Amino acid sequence: MKSTRDRILHTLAKRPRATINDLAEAVGINPISVRHHLTNLQAEGMVTAEEERHGVGRPRLVYLLTEDGMERFPTRYLRLTSRLLDQLKSTMPEPMVSKLFSQMAAGLAEEYAEQMKGLTMEERLELAKELLAEEGFNVEWERAGDQYQIHEITCPYLQIGQQHPEVCTVDQTLISKMLAVPAEKVQCILSGDAKCTYIVQAETKK
Repeated sequence: MKSTRDRILHTLAKRPRATINDLAEAVGINPISVRHHLTNLQAEGMVTAEEERHGVGRPRLVYLLTEDGMERFPTRYLRLTSRLLDQLKSTMPEPMVSKLFSQMAAGLAEEYAEQMKGLTMEERLELAKELLAEEGFNVEWERAGDQYQIHEITCPYLQIGQQHPEVCTVDQTLISKMLAVPAEKVQCILSGDAKCTYIVQAETKK
């Protein structure tokens, strides 16, 4: 049996821009309880609220799922993406496919280039960690002698990468471009390792 919060999320998936009263009626609880659950779901980043005008008077609040909230529900994105990549690889030479992923990652890194200007290597690493988290990666880094090790604990491309390892060039290119140094992969989840690890050289003091 679904919890009340799950029923609220499912209702919003089917009826986006619902009011508290709409949700109370759909879920079968009083509006005060709905408001309490919505406050918690907003704090977790699952739900957001917007003002909506409806005739004369003050705007009313309507609620809808955020991107994180929508990702709780089964989708066919994985299947569609895999089919698209199958088609792409059947019509293009393999080197061109890999180059396409690299170009996509380079374009994404360009969006962050301005934020990286004037930063030390460790400041860039910390910012890269935050930016990669926005792309769905869980990243940690550490210094080891004259190198930095960058560990991807989780990867949003893991399921696709199992069938299409070319997608691994995306995060490698992202890291290299954001840090402005080559990133060498020394561990990979797809090869059976616990995590993906990249190594970059520390800055040399002049």
